[in-house]
Order: sequence, then C-alpha cells, then structure tokens
Amino acid sequence: MSRKTLTLTDDLYDYLLKHTVREPPLLSRLRDVTAALPDSNMQISPEQGQFLALLVKLIGARQCIEVGTYTGYSSLAIAIALPAAGRLIACDINPTTTSIARQFWREAGVDARIDLRLQSALKTLDELIAGNGAGQFDFAFIDADKTSYLAYYEKLLTLIRPGGLIAVDNTLWSGAVADPSDNEPDTKALRAFNDHVYRDERVDLSLVPIGDGLTLLRKRG
Repeated sequence: MSRKTLTLTDDLYDYLLKHTVREPPLLSRLRDVTAALPDSNMQISPEQGQFLALLVKLIGARQCIEVGTYTGYSSLAIAIALPAAGRLIACDINPTTTSIARQFWREAGVDARIDLRLQSALKTLDELIAGNGAGQFDFAFIDADKTSYLAYYEKLLTLIRPGGLIAVDNTLWSGAVADPSDNEPDTKALRAFNDHVYRDERVDLSLVPIGDGLTLLRKRG
C-alpha cells in the first residue's frame, strides 16, 4: 500500500500501457502521424485519451466541447465514445493540424459528430452562450493556450449543465507549477488556474496525476 501516488518508472509506465490501454488501431496510427510533427508533445497520451472516453461514457454525455484540437486525438477518442446522435464542438485556430484531424475523423466514420470551429475558442464559446447554449453541454475538455485557461473555464462553466464535467489538461505542467523559481507566463497562468478552481465552490474537483495532470471539475447543481 502507498499513502501517495506512485512515481511511474519507465518499466511501470510500460506495464500500465500493456495492461490498461485498449487503443484502436486508428488512434495508434494518428499518434504515429503526429509524432513526426515538431510540436508532437502537444498530443495527449493514449491512457489519457482512453480515460476521457471512459468519463464521457460514465456521465452519459451527448453534447461535448473541446477547446484545443491539434491533430484530433482527443476529439477522436471522445467522438468514438459518444452515441450516434452525440455531438462534439471542436475549437481550434490551426487549419493545417486540424486537416489531419479531419482525415482521421472521416476514416473513423465519426466526422458527422464533430463540428470544427476554426476561430478563437473564446468567440465560439461566446456564440454558444448567446445561442441559448447555457447549461446544454455535458462534457468539456480544455487543452489549449494556458494563459486563457481561466477565461475558457468561466465560459464553459456557463455552458455545462449541473452535474456535467470539465476536464483540463496540463495542470501539473511537468512539475513546474510547484517550482517557485519558474515564472514563465504559462506556468504562472496554470498556477492561477489551479488556485482559482481549488477555491471555487461552484464545482467539485480532483486533480488526477495522469499524463501531465488532468483536473476534473464537476459543476454542482
């Protein structure tokens, strides 16, 4: 037994992958394609994608939002987990990387479930709120520019229904959030975000040490 989360050695991480990740071949191929890109570290890990899909199924999500799509690994994992009538609004600004995402969505047969909005995510979220989207979404995932996390969170909290879930990536930031000598803008923004949601009585929360840290926020009713 352990009183704190285990440190994952390479051998233990390999064991974890072999004994929990049931990655469809298409998702595995997407990871390989993304690995060739210079910013491939932006992609979530396979165990994290599977965890997001499990969360979507656990809460019976039908209407989802993703802020930050990149090459589409997380959106594909979420879309596959949705029922046929489910919908995911994907927010991104990069037509090049999202063209890879579109290709894999089509190949998986889930492209009809995904509505890609190529513009500022804040603009898309404002449009959804203005279009009577408040309280209409079940699940949201944030994995985009860190300095906007608080702004994304506040708008998503309006859009998510009571009992709905917001998942936020990179909240441990490779340990930098706990390093007082690191005052890079992204690190400071993540610290501010973590402090804010910890004090926010509108949500239940848990920071799960999976991937680079995944904060789960359940909107209280």
